[in-house]
Amino acid sequence: MKSTLTIGNTLPASAIALGCMRIAGMTDAEAARLIETALEAGVSFFDHADIYGAGEAETKFAAAVKLAKIPRDKMTVQSKCGIRKGSFDFSKEYILSAAEGCLKRLETDCLDTLLLHRPDTLMEPEEVAGAFDKLYESGKVRHFGVSNQNPGQIRLLQKYIKQPLSINQLQFSLAHTGMIDSGLNVNMKNPPSVDHDGGVLEFCRLEGITIQAWSPFQYGFFDGPFIGSEKFPALNEQLKISAQNHGVTAEAIAIAWILRHPANIQPIVGTTNPKRVKAIAEAYKVEMPREEWYALYCAAGNELP
Repeated sequence: MKSTLTIGNTLPASAIALGCMRIAGMTDAEAARLIETALEAGVSFFDHADIYGAGEAETKFAAAVKLAKIPRDKMTVQSKCGIRKGSFDFSKEYILSAAEGCLKRLETDCLDTLLLHRPDTLMEPEEVAGAFDKLYESGKVRHFGVSNQNPGQIRLLQKYIKQPLSINQLQFSLAHTGMIDSGLNVNMKNPPSVDHDGGVLEFCRLEGITIQAWSPFQYGFFDGPFIGSEKFPALNEQLKISAQNHGVTAEAIAIAWILRHPANIQPIVGTTNPKRVKAIAEAYKVEMPREEWYALYCAAGNELP
């Protein structure tokens, strides 16, 4: 399994990303060890958002990087903006202000990627285009993307902006497979055949947009982890078998299952435990055959037509 991929066909990155939503409560030393361990394990992409810890996650990350004396060019740093209390905001003024806040808290001159965090139905794409142009031309943001958007929303935005959208961040895991289910149940009338996302998986592949999988260990909408859950006995048994066969943990198998898909999906893992980061990165060593991939998919409760 490859340990790297190219985001949007332009930005080299580690195949696994570390989500930094939960690091705000860590000490500087704890956060530094987490980041160092991730880098040692081949995880050099770090995902943030301005709302994580009300900005404290970005501040903590900067302090930890400074403490560990990690060079900026050893990391790919991403942040997201657009969620406000009680609303979403893709206005030019807010995007520019939010980006400046991210840069200040992260203590960096440039974000490798900036994503719009959840769709804003009041979006005026001309305003987004104006914000992106200013951020790109000033060198403050190198690449842009979106989060949780369908093909129509992406097409609308791309019509107005000059920069290609390189990323679409979507929930995806062994126990949250909607974007795959509908593609496997074409011309059917069973529940999995319902296309909730407008063929977003195939659309992103056609457009060269990298899908980032958030909550790769969760089922439902933050309903909890499926690994060890009594709700998924067959899946946990199959994960155990696969983990033993490959000499890795069940978490590594769950991530290897995502990496095995030819769409080159980049899972974002949110653990704050350095040992877990190291164990999860063992997914890079797993060569998962087609039969095993489908066995895990079916063990999660999915039926092939």
